[in-house]
Amino acid sequence: MARVQFRFYEELNDFLPPEQRRGTTEHEFDRRTSIKDMIEALGVPHPEIELIVVNGDSVGFDYIVRDGDRVAVYPVFEALDVSAALRIRREPLRDPRFILDANLGTLARYLRLCGFDSSYRNDIDDTTLAREAAEGGRILLTRDRDVLKRSIVTHGYFVRPDDPQTQLADVFRRFDLHDAARPFTRCSACNGELIDVDKERIRHRLEPLTEQHYEHFRRCTGCDRIYWRGSHIRGIERLLEGLRSVQRHAP
Repeated sequence: MARVQFRFYEELNDFLPPEQRRGTTEHEFDRRTSIKDMIEALGVPHPEIELIVVNGDSVGFDYIVRDGDRVAVYPVFEALDVSAALRIRREPLRDPRFILDANLGTLARYLRLCGFDSSYRNDIDDTTLAREAAEGGRILLTRDRDVLKRSIVTHGYFVRPDDPQTQLADVFRRFDLHDAARPFTRCSACNGELIDVDKERIRHRLEPLTEQHYEHFRRCTGCDRIYWRGSHIRGIERLLEGLRSVQRHAP
């Protein structure tokens, strides 16, 4: 029986049994297997991984595990350039575009309000979700780790928290989104882009109080909804400022 030693770093430990976290563990195997298949058999989805080091050398997912190997596995470094090491995917997604599973509707709305292209349907199945993530060059956000293990998925993240605002903070931290947010540029309902529209052109669609108190409007190019800088926009701006404040004071 062949043996291999694994050490997983940082948030990759979230996928391991408690007794295997934050330390080196030894595993036995009796057949030819790739490092990707072995890692996922231990519970860690491959899109969460950026760097695999075997016996001091960086390897790709197709590396065949050998008896006595010492393996270190690191999470994605979206905010850090590690190009000096061999990456296990062609390139990071520096212009983040997301697709979310059916359990993350509120998070999708928050991301859209922050200005991020975020595809979401509440009836999407796992096969379609994985295919659209791959074909559209989108980061897959999910609460289902099994969908991340599909080989077609190259960029993805298992969203840990339950609360939507905490989920948003988690995604912002994970992908270093603080400086990329552009509120009031995406439709929260359909993800379409918002463009400026003259008040006179849409005056007939406004409620009396809205017409009286607001002068600047935007229209969704997708569903034709009208937006103005009301309380929901101010609320998301306060939320963003809170996220930036947490980032500034992070160790």
